[in-house]
Parts: sequence; C-alpha cells; structure tokens
Amino acid sequence: MTALAALAAALTGCGGSGSGVAHAPPPAGSPSASPSPSPARVTPRTPPTMAPGPGGLTPVFTRGPARTEKTVALTFDADMTAGQGPRAARGERFDNPQLIATLRRLEVDATIFMTGRWAEQYPDQAKAIGADPRFEVANHSYSHYAFKAPCYGLPALEAGDGRAMAADVRRAFDAFRAAGVRNVVPYFRFPGGCYDDDALRALAPARVTAVQWDVVGGDAFATDPDAVAEQVLAGVRPGSLVVLHCTRSAAPVTEQAVRTIVPELRRRGYRFVKVSELMDR
Repeated sequence: MTALAALAAALTGCGGSGSGVAHAPPPAGSPSASPSPSPARVTPRTPPTMAPGPGGLTPVFTRGPARTEKTVALTFDADMTAGQGPRAARGERFDNPQLIATLRRLEVDATIFMTGRWAEQYPDQAKAIGADPRFEVANHSYSHYAFKAPCYGLPALEAGDGRAMAADVRRAFDAFRAAGVRNVVPYFRFPGGCYDDDALRALAPARVTAVQWDVVGGDAFATDPDAVAEQVLAGVRPGSLVVLHCTRSAAPVTEQAVRTIVPELRRRGYRFVKVSELMDR
C-alpha cells in the first residue's frame, strides 16, 4: 500500500454507508462461498452487497451503521503487484503466515483482500485461507496497479480505460479460482484506496461492492507495533472497518500489533466480524 500519511489522505471523501444493502449472487467468475460448519461465524452463503449508487456506479462501503452493536471488522490487504515476481524470487516475502496463524489462535474472524498476483505466488496459502470459515477472501485487483492516478507512487492502469480496470478485477477472480480458493465474496478494494467516478463506473458490470475503511491501521512500512496498536485502538468505534496488511516485507509489525489490538478490543466489549456480517447489520 502506502505510507501512513498518504494512506490517511486517501480516506478523505471516501463515501458509502450501510444503506441499500441487498443480497446478490457473487460476480461472474468468482467461486461460490460454501464454508463448512465451524464454531466460527460462517460467511452467509449469499454475501450481502450494496445497491448501485447514482447513475449505476459501483457502491462504496466504508463502515457499519452508527447504531450497530460493538462489532469491528479487521481487514488485511495481501498486496503484491504484477511486477514484483523477481523480488519474490530473490526472497522478499509478500505473505505473512504468522499473522494468519495468530488470527486463528485468537479466534478472530477477518476479511482478506487479496490480489490475484498474491494468490498466484502463494496458492497453497490462498487456498488454506479460503477454506477456513473464520476468513473470507475479497478482491484487491490482480495487479495492485492504481485505478486512479496519481496514487502514492503505485503503477497505474491506463487512465480512463474502463475495460482494463474491469479485466483486472476479473483476472483476480480467475486467479482465486485457479488456486482453488473458496469463500470468495463479491467485494473489491481499490489499490491505495484511490478511485473516482470513472473507476466506479468501470467496475459496475462486475457487480461488486467497493470496500474502503474508516480506521487506518498505519502498519504500512511501520516499525513500531505499539504505535500501530495505539492508532487502531484510538480510532475504532462500533461498526468500524479497519485496514491492515498481510504483507511481511511492507508491514513487518502487523502480527505483533494484532496481539495487542485483539485482547484490548475484546476487553472493551467488541466482537470481531467479517465485512459480510458488518454490511448485513
């Protein structure tokens, strides 16, 4: 993603509300969600989506309604751009299996926003995450290229090329299917959080709901897990949606921060939910 200051700036003007929620089938090309029974809260078989915005634009969901109970959705972006294969071959790690193991140990439901390139690089991990009923997998693009430029230094898809944007989203769903990922939900997160009406219009045929956030975790490029934890704990309100990362090289202290965040939020009376449940309030 981006550094904290840039990522926080991306929040300005990000709309969306809990209204207009509908239950629609997953977009074409995405695997069906069919989790097995578990003590965890299972994602609905038909995940909720929001109604299209004005002019048929892709809707944007930022947080649950203010009246919601003390629920919070932790989301983790599994970032890897299309051009980072050589860096992975040299040993750079874009995964974070210790973080996933900690979420399981702490019994935390979460939503993983995964790029298609990440799923290709780590197919066994992607499949295991999708098979775990504690998690749901959402689309974070295939390439992790920006859908609106400039976007904090990210490579960008061609400006105004709606077909390229739609194809990038479809390619990610195809990568999930190729890796055998289950429990895929029809949600999409823009790389870097950057979008405009052209991007929302381009994604409309995919029938996804764009998911942003109201709490920036600040873990991107951070080196102090206590500072990340403090920022999350200071920002969470009932219905909050937190953005964190599942990319060890770019967010090395996330797992440590989660070990502080989770017990403290539980002490405050919060329950951890996936985005699909938060959207269904």
